[in-house]
Amino acid sequence: MTGILSLITFAPLLGVAAILLIRAFGNGDDAKSVDAVKWIAFVTTLATLALSVLLVAQYDPANPGFQFVEDHAWFAGLHYRMGVDGISILFVLLTAFLLPICIAASWTTIDKRVPEYMVAFLILETLVIGVFCALDLVLFYLFFEFGLVPMFLIIGIWGGKRRVYAAYKFFLYTLLGSVLMLAAILLMIGVAGTSSIPDLMNYKFDPHLQTWLWLAFFASFAVKMPMWPVHTWLPDAHVEAPTAGSVILAGILLKMGGYGFLRFSLPMFPQASDYFTPLVFALSAIAIVYTSLVAFRQTDIKKLIAYSSVAHMGFVTMGIFAGNSVGVQGAIFQMLSHGVISGALFLCVGVVYDRMHTREIAFYGGLVNRMPWYAATFMLFTMGNVGLPGTSGFVGEITTMVGVYQISTWTAVVAATGVIFSAVYALTLYRRVIFGEITNPALADITDLDWREVAIFAPLIAMTLYLGVYPAAVFDLTQASVDNLAAVYRAAIGG
Repeated sequence: MTGILSLITFAPLLGVAAILLIRAFGNGDDAKSVDAVKWIAFVTTLATLALSVLLVAQYDPANPGFQFVEDHAWFAGLHYRMGVDGISILFVLLTAFLLPICIAASWTTIDKRVPEYMVAFLILETLVIGVFCALDLVLFYLFFEFGLVPMFLIIGIWGGKRRVYAAYKFFLYTLLGSVLMLAAILLMIGVAGTSSIPDLMNYKFDPHLQTWLWLAFFASFAVKMPMWPVHTWLPDAHVEAPTAGSVILAGILLKMGGYGFLRFSLPMFPQASDYFTPLVFALSAIAIVYTSLVAFRQTDIKKLIAYSSVAHMGFVTMGIFAGNSVGVQGAIFQMLSHGVISGALFLCVGVVYDRMHTREIAFYGGLVNRMPWYAATFMLFTMGNVGLPGTSGFVGEITTMVGVYQISTWTAVVAATGVIFSAVYALTLYRRVIFGEITNPALADITDLDWREVAIFAPLIAMTLYLGVYPAAVFDLTQASVDNLAAVYRAAIGG
């Protein structure tokens, strides 16, 4: 089915057009118009999800190459190229899966500038899906960079007290890395004479040049992941972002860094990737242990989960640069699993924040007495985050560690201690917020999950358990492309 990728990528813009029409011709602030805007955004994201499911259903897992390829001449010798393989297709599905949940989560909590908020999310969806589908370097860069803008606005307009500081910090950090990537892209096009990603994957760059190109791309993707020590923007961005903003940030935007490593660093700069593998392993191990210890000392629930995200991304970078099939498979699975679980944890925080307007851990305690359903939901996602067998978190972590163990025993051992630390901070948080007696009189009338919140959590619960029990759903789709990537990488480094 040709053209389905463009349809999925740009479908959200139809919703944007409809919302702008209501904004232009109706009274954008009356209750009727606001409700119409919400429903348009929700239905648009559901339609995009339906198209993504259709895409996955038509995908041939046995073919390791790019499928559904579109190639049209654009301008100045550049091409509009789109295509997906086993590495990117599930990220398209993850994006489409999380967006309706984000819209539903914002239904009652966002009450000012609702049309603009929904437009920002829909444009963000287009740009993120574009990143995962682009097969042209320049097109990839445009999608990758412009994705900063709606997120910057979401944090800066609808965020918390320090939203402007957090938005600027997020923007400047990610932009700084990307400037270097742009220079590398221009150099690659100049050397290879093409901007086609499939052609560049087969082009053999000079090993000395690879080092500089790898570092330039690494600067951008490491900030995006984020890796230690360039992670400091993430806790600030999460704390200040609205709940749905945090979901999209943790669930999808962080994955663009990991996707970049898989799409560019390993296949295009294999010698440099091999040379810098010890560095990546060291940074990943530090990220897993250090940010877990920092998470343990947090007083803000959101900040704790943000640091936990950095630790989990350490597993991803570790698995990717193991450069073998098991490690890369584990890294992709971990990204998908973390997208679902961390998104759900931020929604859990959003539930109590909407009721009490604070995220301080010390404020809560004894919520199980008033909110049993909430306690059960929070428990499940906490266990998924820790990596309990039966949840998707376990499969991702164990697979990456097995992959890394084959390359570096010490890195795998340090990562395993990180799993223990993650259990410590996650279970301590759960005990302090949920168990015990209610000591704060303000919590005496707090209400349990309503039907809307249950409907939001239900697909996330189903996905966490489904992937935990049946990981083959992911592995079968990614296997051929990952095996091909690992074989090419190993052949290039002579291993």
